Amino acid sequence: MQTTSLDTRQPEQAGSDSASSRSPLPAALALAATSLGLGVVQLDITIVNTALSSISTSLGGSVAELQWVVTAYTIAFAAFILTAGALGDRVGAKRIFIGGFVIFTLASLACALAPSAMFLIVARSVQGLAAAILVPNSLTLLNHAYTDPKARGRAVGFWAAGASVALTAGPLVGGALIALVGWRAIFLVNLPIGAAGLWLAWRYAEETPRLAQREIDLPGQIAAITALGGLAGALIEGGVLGWSHPLVITGFAGAAVIGLLFVWREARALQPMLPLSLFRHRMFALTALVGLLFNIAFYGLIFVLSLYFQNVNGWSPFATGLAFVPMMAMVLPANLIAASVSERLGAPQAIALACMITAAGCVALLPMTSGTSYWAIGAQLIILGGGLGLLVPALTSTLLGSVEKSRSGIAAGVLNATRQTGSVLGVALFGSLVGGNNTFMAGAHASLVISAAVLLAGAVAILQGRAKEGR
Repeated sequence: MQTTSLDTRQPEQAGSDSASSRSPLPAALALAATSLGLGVVQLDITIVNTALSSISTSLGGSVAELQWVVTAYTIAFAAFILTAGALGDRVGAKRIFIGGFVIFTLASLACALAPSAMFLIVARSVQGLAAAILVPNSLTLLNHAYTDPKARGRAVGFWAAGASVALTAGPLVGGALIALVGWRAIFLVNLPIGAAGLWLAWRYAEETPRLAQREIDLPGQIAAITALGGLAGALIEGGVLGWSHPLVITGFAGAAVIGLLFVWREARALQPMLPLSLFRHRMFALTALVGLLFNIAFYGLIFVLSLYFQNVNGWSPFATGLAFVPMMAMVLPANLIAASVSERLGAPQAIALACMITAAGCVALLPMTSGTSYWAIGAQLIILGGGLGLLVPALTSTLLGSVEKSRSGIAAGVLNATRQTGSVLGVALFGSLVGGNNTFMAGAHASLVISAAVLLAGAVAILQGRAKEGR
C-alpha cells in the first residue's frame, strides 16, 4: 500500500546546521533505516494475503477471523498514524521510531508464535500500531538527515521506491516462505529486518528537535479507534450473523454515534488529531474521498482474490504469490509515468483516469468463475495495478497543492489515514460478501460491481470538483 509524505516541515536551524555538516555516508545509512521502516510496513500489508488459507488450516479460522487478521493491522495503522506523527514531534522522532521498530519486531515474533486465531489478531493489531509509529517518523528522520531540497527529493524517491519494491515482493516472498517453511515464516522474516533497522537508526539517525507545543488528542484518538473498529466489526459480522442481527445493528449504530462524537470533539479541540478545517478546501476533501473509495475497491479485492486463488481454485500459496506479482509490479512503472500524464491532462483528470481504468479492470473480471485460468484474468489484474500506480502520485500532488505548505505534513497524514480506512472497509465488506450466506463467486461478483461503482463515483466527484473550481 503506497504511502505519501507525512511531514515536510523544515527542522529548526540548529538541527539544520548539524544535519548539513554530516558526511554523505551517515545520511545514507539513516536513509536506509527509514526505508527499512517503511518497507517492513508495506511488506506486511501484502505478504499476509498469501498465507490466509494456510492460517485458516493451521488455526482453524473462519473467513470472518481471516478478515480480522487483515483488518486488525489496518485499523490500528489508520487510527493511530496522525497521533504517532504528533508524538514524534513532541518526544523526538528518533526515540519514537526506534520504539516503533522494537514493538513491530516483537509483535511479529508474537504473530509467528500465535497458538490461536484470536492471539494472532491481537498481535496483528499491535503490529498495526507499530506501523503507524514507523511511517510518519521515518520521513521526519529523513527530512532531518537531508536539508538540501534536491538531496531530500532524491532521498524521498529512494524511500518511496523501497516501499514499492516491498509491496511488489510481498506476495512472492510470502508464497515462497510458506512453501519452504510454513506460514509462520512470513512474520519471522521481519526479525532480521527489524534488527537491521534498529541498529542503523540507533547508530546513524540524528534526534529531531522536540516541539513541546504539539499536544496529543487522546479523546479524539480513543473515539477514532472505537468508531473504526466498531464499523469494521459490524461489516464483518454482518456476513456471518446477518445484516438484521441485533448485534450488527448495534455495531453500526454505535459506530455512527461515536463517529459523530469524534467530529464534535475535533471541531472543538485546540490541537485536534484531525483538523476539520482542511476539509473546507474542496479539492482536499475530494482527494481524501477518492483515496478512501479507491482503497475500498483495490485492497478489498486483494483479499477476495487471495481467497479465490487458494480456496476456490486450490492454488498453493506460492502460486498465489506469483499470481499477484504482475499486478504489484505494474505499480512502479505506472508511478513513473504518472507525472507526465498529470502534466498533459491535469492532476484531477489523471486521478479520474486512474479510477476509470481500474473500474474497467473490475468489470473485465466479472466473467471470472470457479476454475478460470490465470491467463484469462492476468491482464485485468495488471490493469488494477496500473490504476493504483497512476493514482497515488496525482492524488498526493493534488492534495498537497490544495492546502498551505505549512500544513502539508498533516494533510498528507490525513490522506494516509483515509486510504487505510478504505482498506479496512473494503476487506470487511467484501469479506462478508464472500463469506456469508451467498456462494463465494456470487460474493466475488458483487464485490467487483461495488468496486467499479465506487471507483466511477470517485472519478465523477473529482471531475465535478475540478469543474467547479475552474468557474
